[in-house]
Amino acid sequence: MNTKNTRDDLREWIVNLINNSDHPLSKNEIAKQLKLKGSDRMALKEILRDLQSEGDLIKGRRRKLVSSTQPKLGKGLIAAEVIDIDEDGHLIAAPLEWPKDQMPPKMRIIEMRRSHAEGRSALAVTSRIIVKVITKTETEWHVSVVRRLVKDAKKHLGIFQANRRGGYIASINRKDVFPGVHVTAEDAQGLEAGDIVQYTVDHGNQFHFIKVLGKFDDPKMFSEIAIHNHGIPYEFSPEAIAIAEEGKVPPLGNRTDFRSIPLVTIDGEDARDFDDAVWAEPDTDERNQGGWRAIVAIADVSYYVRSGSALDSEAQARGNSVYFPDRVVPMLPEALSNNLCSLRPHEDRACMAIEMIISAHGKIKSFRVKRGLMRSQARLTYNQVQAAIDGQPDSVTHPLMETVIRPLYGVYKSLLKARSQRGTVELDMPERQIMFDENGRMVDVKIRERHDSHKIIEELMIAANVCAAKTLIAKKWPCMFRVHDKPDPMRVANLRQFLKQFKLNLSKSAEPTPAHYNEILQQVKERPYFRTVSELVLRSMAQAQYSPNNLGHFGLSLFQYAHFTSPIRRYADLIVHRCLIAALELGEGGYEEKPDDLQELGQHISDTERRAATAEREVVDRYTISFVASRIGQEFEVTIVGVNRHGLFVEIEASGAEGFVSMRSLDWDFFTFDEANYRLVGRRTKSVYQLGQKVKAVVIDAEVQTNSLSFRVVPEVPTKADKKGSRQQAARKKRRE
Repeated sequence: MNTKNTRDDLREWIVNLINNSDHPLSKNEIAKQLKLKGSDRMALKEILRDLQSEGDLIKGRRRKLVSSTQPKLGKGLIAAEVIDIDEDGHLIAAPLEWPKDQMPPKMRIIEMRRSHAEGRSALAVTSRIIVKVITKTETEWHVSVVRRLVKDAKKHLGIFQANRRGGYIASINRKDVFPGVHVTAEDAQGLEAGDIVQYTVDHGNQFHFIKVLGKFDDPKMFSEIAIHNHGIPYEFSPEAIAIAEEGKVPPLGNRTDFRSIPLVTIDGEDARDFDDAVWAEPDTDERNQGGWRAIVAIADVSYYVRSGSALDSEAQARGNSVYFPDRVVPMLPEALSNNLCSLRPHEDRACMAIEMIISAHGKIKSFRVKRGLMRSQARLTYNQVQAAIDGQPDSVTHPLMETVIRPLYGVYKSLLKARSQRGTVELDMPERQIMFDENGRMVDVKIRERHDSHKIIEELMIAANVCAAKTLIAKKWPCMFRVHDKPDPMRVANLRQFLKQFKLNLSKSAEPTPAHYNEILQQVKERPYFRTVSELVLRSMAQAQYSPNNLGHFGLSLFQYAHFTSPIRRYADLIVHRCLIAALELGEGGYEEKPDDLQELGQHISDTERRAATAEREVVDRYTISFVASRIGQEFEVTIVGVNRHGLFVEIEASGAEGFVSMRSLDWDFFTFDEANYRLVGRRTKSVYQLGQKVKAVVIDAEVQTNSLSFRVVPEVPTKADKKGSRQQAARKKRRE
């Protein structure tokens, strides 16, 4: 064969040869039949690799190749594409190729691997697969998935705008390297301006429509975009829902009866589930003067969600609930998350409880894990409890003041002493709260207030989490720890360099302690750059994650720590509950044997936690930017929260809206980036813009579509135009005189 053949010609000959062959071919057989030599033979390997990655070829036994477009691959194997999901949640597929004069069969996938059914690698519409026929009926074939044919093309989201040629779908994420796609008039049929479209673009740059999510101006579309953009599972299978709906509150049996104890839940006004209840009273034991007895009771989720069930598989795939300003994507179906596992007032609920004896100085002297039945006495809010503490109880909290609220505040004060003594990192980062009207339209954004009532719950939850971890360690059972490793030395060095410009000195120790961090935070507490320093302290530390290896929790200064208090919304807590039930022999719902897959599982739920946090932050950002969009041209006082060689990242403190100031907009001077000190310095005016600095800035653009906000800094030095105007005014004044 001529060595001057083009690559396209060579590819076409290879495809034709394989398609027309009545048996699989190896690479050497292809080379021999096409008489490939020299550079053509060298190119053969690359072409075959490309054809496999694009899904046109399948490598079978003995590394021999067969075309994926041949309907029959032997032994009942067929190349297919997932085309739909039916009402029961089953995937429906169709053959990739079928004789034109015959109706292709409808293939219902009834068997597949776990990895094909759940998680981010789960099969979806447009996935290409090899299936094996199990049974055939008059209306459809039942098939099982043998393997994925080719890695799925990335799913994109965009907003559709019509034009004369059909339309253009532009990306709705500024971080998306794929800007968008042109669509033909045929592909654009049925689409309307403003539609949010999910689609893929294959290796041949062909557009494949998946579905329309809705209109961009729909108030609930922001969370819908995040759900699909991050691949968050949001629908439960019929099997999972059926298991959840079959649940019933268990009889007392061998459980401890907590129903006479005035346990209460304390949550925010906008809380959607109530899975933790608390109670405390002064300890009457003379050996514990000023001490407390306390109970933390948590919904017994493990009783309803059994390991290995369809419901458990879906909860594990989700890893956690995702909380958006306007909705929740729960880890568990509503029958559990809003009913049986929600500790509603005056209703019996199954619970896992930890009883603790706490000293006057917050030391946990003893504790015991029990399985019980409880009945919440009241559903309280943080604002209610704080008002009661401040001397303004209402009709609900007044009867509970002496029996519930004062003791809870007392045990909190004791736990606070222990917290202070061990020296936890005291970061108090603001949280934005999106406010809606009765029609679901955003009306305001504000920083969520934090009171002692919030900290009461936090401290009791931390104490219970410590007890859960210590129990499993003592019983020599596996545990899913919540770990927070020591700060990375390089990040610490960068933080130390930054702090120097504010004349702040972080300990020279290679491994600073939480106390060292607190010393810095205390020094800047009343300074305008407190928020910036807090952010950088946070960034200098490792990211908390889940692991069966007990590395301790640096931020909380705890050597044993696990998450126990929210199994309704965190799979990690459900693992801990099951381990406790098994280790303490508390009945059904625990693990039958010690789990040995916690390393991989810990990585998975750490990933889903980060996915949820990113999605939640994106939605809050989008709502905030939409709120600021009506204020283009207005001037705000902003704080510089980031600096790089391209410009400044600034934040409106009142709303938390973040945007960017381009270096090009600072056109009254030539600015250079001082990387060591995180600042921009003007060459002519010597103006400085650095982290933590407050400046005046005007909103010049708000792109809700791409989730981006742009500002222009109001210069503190006169610009050339300003100077020219001043000279002209002075000249006119002189002439008048």
